[in-house]
Amino acid sequence: MRWDDFRSSGNVEDRRGEGGGGFQMPGGRGGLGIGTILIVGIVGWALGINPLVLLSGLEAIQGGGGSSYQQQAPSQATRQGPPTDELGRFAAAVLAQTEDVWTELFRAQGRTYVDPKMVLFSGQTRSGCGGASAEMGPFYCPTDQKVYLDLSFFQEMKTRFKAPGDFAAAYVIAHEVGHHVQNLTGILPKIQAAQRNASTKREANALSVRAELMADCLAGVWAYHANERFRILEPGDVEQALAAATAIGDDRLQRQSQGVVVPDSFTHGSSQQRVTWFTRGLKSGSMQQCNTLQGAI
Repeated sequence: MRWDDFRSSGNVEDRRGEGGGGFQMPGGRGGLGIGTILIVGIVGWALGINPLVLLSGLEAIQGGGGSSYQQQAPSQATRQGPPTDELGRFAAAVLAQTEDVWTELFRAQGRTYVDPKMVLFSGQTRSGCGGASAEMGPFYCPTDQKVYLDLSFFQEMKTRFKAPGDFAAAYVIAHEVGHHVQNLTGILPKIQAAQRNASTKREANALSVRAELMADCLAGVWAYHANERFRILEPGDVEQALAAATAIGDDRLQRQSQGVVVPDSFTHGSSQQRVTWFTRGLKSGSMQQCNTLQGAI
């Protein structure tokens, strides 16, 4: 598929090269090493949340002070107009397709779809949910309704996750936009409220799994309708997306990082669950088939 054949979204903030921003990470007792930060970043992306939350929790557990991560204001050198480089154009084209698909699906339900912004950055930047850095991976911030993405992550997918291909990368963007759909429909705020009121960590984790599997299913719904409208799928594309979903299942990540799998600590779902729910959305094309909040998953 030649993604250059499609329009680019006008909702891209290209902050690459802005300089500054992010965190200062002073050394000293109790500080987190860069290896820990990188690992948490991978897991954070798999959860679809701002990994700053995870990093702050680790710092507290290890006895570090709250000042270990200090945000600095970046220079706002946002480029005007759509990206002109290949990866930037690709991301803008995928975002445009999510806009077209979700606008139509919301209209069919008597709703209005509000396009999210996508922030492309390199290295570090600031979000409505806190700092963002390349090591953290892509995430959606419901506070400012923006998807944050350092495009170098797609190279990480090829080398670290063994999930190459344009459609695997498109799946990443569609998953984050799936969180935006949850936010617009009021599902994400309700899940977050339920997590805050959860009596146990296991209960809160289970809610997170359901939210993340729903975003996978919604990514599949997008793929179904984008293919119906634009014929985006080529042989091997679905396999690329499934490989990406498999690579970031909680069981796979836990086995790689700690050698054992602890299902009660899952926050995103197993590889099989991720594949199942993405496939369900892809085959049905129906948002109604993505209700992970009821019944078994």
